[in-house]
Amino acid sequence: MAGSNRGITGKERADDWEMNSDSALLKTQLRGRLRARLREVPAARREELSAQARALLARQSAWQKARAVLFYAPLPDELDLLALLEHALAEGRTAVLPRFITERGVYAACRIEDFSRDCAPGNFGIREPGARCPIFPLNRLDLALVPGVGFDATGHRLGRGRGYYDRILAEAAGTRCGVAFDEQVVEQIPFEPHDMTMNCILTPTRWVEIPGQH
Repeated sequence: MAGSNRGITGKERADDWEMNSDSALLKTQLRGRLRARLREVPAARREELSAQARALLARQSAWQKARAVLFYAPLPDELDLLALLEHALAEGRTAVLPRFITERGVYAACRIEDFSRDCAPGNFGIREPGARCPIFPLNRLDLALVPGVGFDATGHRLGRGRGYYDRILAEAAGTRCGVAFDEQVVEQIPFEPHDMTMNCILTPTRWVEIPGQH
């Protein structure tokens, strides 16, 4: 039932994957499979599912209590939560997004006041805050909304392979919430010690809190 804290049952078991001992290769194979799934979801349907996810998130106490939230600018294959960013700003909350710091090769979280005015395509073609937007301390976050290629029931996340979010999340305070379409949730994600786990996962139909990750 939508909004319940029941566990996630993956559609694809680990022993069905063509795996070997190389974790990087396993991740690459799984990324390809999950991206293929998402390509089958029409753009109009993605918009409907994004609206469902926003409505479900808005009902959660983790969202309602958060005063400082890390958002993300969605790619076409990611759930779009930006309407909630506008609501957060209207309510006087702090909204921050990642900005790539070229000279350091890392992302920083930067505070914005208006998404359309403050953000533009950045280093990887992803919309991000401009240089005038101040860096926000990660240890002051209440909630981090984290996209990914895939997630599993134990809170492991499959990113895009560069480790940028893991470095942000290693310093971030508050709740780490993975955000994904239902098609992106599987039973097991290959993981390494440096991979950051989520406290909860949001999909268009489910809000799942991860036992032992609070």
